[in-house]
Amino acid sequence: MKVIQRTQKNDIATVYVAETENKRMIEFVESIQPPYSIKEKWILLVSLLFGCPVKCKFCDAGGDYKGKLTAEQIMFQIDYMVKKRFPSNYIDVDKFKIQFARMGEPTFNKAVLEVLEEIPQKYKFKNFIPSLSTIAPCGVDDFFFSLLEIKDRLYRENFQLQFSIHSTNEKQRDNLTPIKKWDFQKIADYGNQFYNHGNRKITLNFALAKDSIVDPETLIRFFDPQKFLIKITPVNPTFNAKANNIESLIHADFEELEIIHDLRETGFEVILSFGELEENRIGSNCGQYIHSLKNKVPLNAYTYALEEV
Repeated sequence: MKVIQRTQKNDIATVYVAETENKRMIEFVESIQPPYSIKEKWILLVSLLFGCPVKCKFCDAGGDYKGKLTAEQIMFQIDYMVKKRFPSNYIDVDKFKIQFARMGEPTFNKAVLEVLEEIPQKYKFKNFIPSLSTIAPCGVDDFFFSLLEIKDRLYRENFQLQFSIHSTNEKQRDNLTPIKKWDFQKIADYGNQFYNHGNRKITLNFALAKDSIVDPETLIRFFDPQKFLIKITPVNPTFNAKANNIESLIHADFEELEIIHDLRETGFEVILSFGELEENRIGSNCGQYIHSLKNKVPLNAYTYALEEV
């Protein structure tokens, strides 16, 4: 595997496009979150599948699924970014985070588990936070069981687990993520096992569109606010979001919404998570550059073009 392109230099995020010997492409990202410096917070987002079979309605990584990356190919992405900044493999950052969430549902690839085992052996760091975001597909219970064991053994204090559910209405949830998934009771049962007192709460993520259905009473029926929190994010301006007429309900300058107030009144901690608006112009949202390259659709809306490496 080799890196063939990257976005033009930017202090917020860089997207890298890599290609395998058989011409399969992936992309991966490094970013910071201003006002933090890279010494304070550094985030890597890595791809896990070539494309994705799920085809979420607002994600550009879906479609054209070509299989799973090996553990070596996932580690290649991490190592490429680490070596550029920390050639000694000592990651001198106050908060170092890897999100297993760039391209592909992570639970479909057991190589992710191998990588989680390898990272503490290969790198030294002050504070490492592995972050895994899943839609909780059916049929991968063995992955979840192994993840629980690895977390308890290696990452008991800092693992960040997120379930991307997007709606409390099952019909709407199925439309947005069209694959058979765990119901809320099964997610809650697993979360109750995963959570350790005093550790990070498990995240229930909602990318809020204008027609999103989020019912606090449904959530409180299944999820304990002492163990689960709610994260509200915008719908990123991806190709598929636009094609499916999914328009974000919230923007960086939005006023407080009634649903957020209601969730907090129910007892949930609610986090509003906005990436830098510049990231939309960089194109560091899921799968945008691969979509553009494969379909020869120009990213005219984005300021930072790809350049050869």
